[in-house]
Amino acid sequence: MTIPKTALVTGAAQRIGRVIAEDLAAAGWSVVVHYNRSAEAADTVVAGIERAGGQAIALAADFADEAQTRRLMARAIDRFGAIGCLVNNASRFERDAIGDATRASWDAHMEPNLRAPFVLSQDMAAALPGGRNGVIVNIIDQRVWNLTPHFVSYTLSKTGLWTLTQTLALALAPKIRVNGIGPGPTLRNARQSEAQFQRQQNSVPLRRGPSSGEVARAVRFIIDSPSMTGQMIALDGGQHLGWAQPLQDGAADE
Repeated sequence: MTIPKTALVTGAAQRIGRVIAEDLAAAGWSVVVHYNRSAEAADTVVAGIERAGGQAIALAADFADEAQTRRLMARAIDRFGAIGCLVNNASRFERDAIGDATRASWDAHMEPNLRAPFVLSQDMAAALPGGRNGVIVNIIDQRVWNLTPHFVSYTLSKTGLWTLTQTLALALAPKIRVNGIGPGPTLRNARQSEAQFQRQQNSVPLRRGPSSGEVARAVRFIIDSPSMTGQMIALDGGQHLGWAQPLQDGAADE
């Protein structure tokens, strides 16, 4: 199996995506660092990779705009050649519930979380040269195995991404393998205090979530596992098992 050693990582300017991009670059991959509005942060990631002797470029695309999404893969290929690894990491994560979800909140989640991974996977597969193989890694969420009534549009977009992962694993075999990673509480989100985040991590069976580095290492494990497709690795301290210590402030709902 020969995979072109160029990766496109979406949402790679910060947080988990940044660590994935840096880890792939350290492993010898040329990396396309996608970002939406975080141009300065993306340039910082690229500069750091280049200082370490790697190769990277930053490309912007707003996944709310279908035309920009459609152009991204071609732009990446124009700069670096065939893409052998696509990491669909970019994600919107906002709270809504069945009583207040709107078309706007639906679209705000479905476009980056589900539609963009579909389009980019479609474009990668169409452009991959004959005789070459590829791998797609979708960053999903453990909650697709542990449903709650919270974050309705987000949850539906991620359950759709999990189904897309399995569907494309069949549709793109044997040329392209498609897998996912379902993180649990990894980094504090904007709605949480540090104390709330720590209580959330302490609520799962292992009393801890993954580090961003652990997620990045799982990406490379998937790349290096040629018989693996249609799977999701839950890195969540056991959160997907559906049991949690009771919390007083709803932190586990995040």
